[in-house]
Amino acid sequence: MLHILLHGLIPLLIALSLAGKQWRRAFVIMMLTMLVDLDHLLATPIYDPERCSIGFHPLHQWPWFILYGVLALLPKTRWIGVGLVIHMLLDWQDCYF
Repeated sequence: MLHILLHGLIPLLIALSLAGKQWRRAFVIMMLTMLVDLDHLLATPIYDPERCSIGFHPLHQWPWFILYGVLALLPKTRWIGVGLVIHMLLDWQDCYF
C-alpha cells in the first residue's frame, strides 16, 4: 500500500514545489505516466508481490530508462519524463524493501 501511495504522493509534492501555477497540469501528466504499468498485463501472474518489476516487465527495462531521462530533459515532454523517472525509481526501491 505504501508503494502505491508514494506513486501519487511524490508526483504531487514535485508538482507543487516545481510547477508553480501549472502544478495541477504537471500532476495529472505525471499520474498519467502510471499507465506504463499496463505492461504488467503481459505477465503471468499479472501481480506477484515477490517479483521485481525492474528488468522484468517490457517498459521497466534499463534501455527505456535512457529515453525516460531524455524526456525529462526536454521542455515539451518534461513532466512525462519526470513522471516515468519517478515511477521507475519507486519501483526500483520497492525491489529492495
